[in-house]
Amino acid sequence: MRDFTCPNCGQRLTFENSICLSCRSKLGFSLDDRALLVIVPGPESEHAGAVDESQYRLCANLHVAECNWLVKKGPVAALCTSCALTRTRPNDGDRKAMAAFADAERAKRRLIFELAELKLPIVGRAQDPEFGLAFDLLSSENETVSTGHHNGVITLDLAEGDDVHREQLRIALSEPYRTLLGHFRHEIGHYYFYRLVGGSAEQTARFVELFGDPTADYQSALDRHYSQGAPAGWERDYVSSYASMHAAEDWAETFAHYLHIRDALDTSAAFGFAPAGATFDRRALGPSGFDTIIEMWLPLSWALNMVNRSMGREDLYPFVLPRAVLEKMRFIHTVIDEMA
Repeated sequence: MRDFTCPNCGQRLTFENSICLSCRSKLGFSLDDRALLVIVPGPESEHAGAVDESQYRLCANLHVAECNWLVKKGPVAALCTSCALTRTRPNDGDRKAMAAFADAERAKRRLIFELAELKLPIVGRAQDPEFGLAFDLLSSENETVSTGHHNGVITLDLAEGDDVHREQLRIALSEPYRTLLGHFRHEIGHYYFYRLVGGSAEQTARFVELFGDPTADYQSALDRHYSQGAPAGWERDYVSSYASMHAAEDWAETFAHYLHIRDALDTSAAFGFAPAGATFDRRALGPSGFDTIIEMWLPLSWALNMVNRSMGREDLYPFVLPRAVLEKMRFIHTVIDEMA
């Protein structure tokens, strides 16, 4: 994530700001510019870092999802690139679910921004009705909701936004890490298997070599995992115990970790405690590109873990990356880089 500043006064901003707390300028995030821009009357919009308020407004989900992304003005209030991908959400009258919905959309905007930084294709249902990307953000308060992915549709149980609920599940499932953003990064991995690997015989062959057979019976693998647990010594070959369940989950888990690492490096570089080459602006090209990323990540993650421990908290990145996992991640890096 980049380090944002107010174009009007230079005050540092967070990704979520819609108002500068220093000069009180109205702000909106532009995905095209990868920046927060000041929303001003027409004549003033000629300055860099500004947009004309007669032509742009904030997303129609400004209040219900706290969305600060810019959209072009039209006869009907429009949704931004991120919010438009949500196909189903709770009823406005369900205040508890709508609060959780806002949290989920906040995490989703970070996901969509990172995908854009990586130049990954974001193909919605309007363009591809059968396999296009869409999100169903649903409350399990009165119905059963299973977080998952199917043919481009990512379903999220909004209960995952509740800290107590999520922590109980994390402990019950012996997971070292569980967040809304982590869920989105995992499920989007399933979507990108279809976009990045599924249509190429060469990439599919390499996938099978590294991850296993993606066509193996999923339900049998799921039943086996939850009845028998992960195989002994799974730590040598997988980034998490859940990754050992099926080739599809191994890919999605490893894909999520690649996104974790790239975004954490980018943010660290923006604030000066990682090399400038760690940013998304500096593409890591060629066979050595992935090695460069990992050479920057390993000492940084160790340092960040030590800082967390100094604050009495658990490790920021509580994972080990064995050689087999790094080779899987290298493959993911390669197929993503080929799309840029």
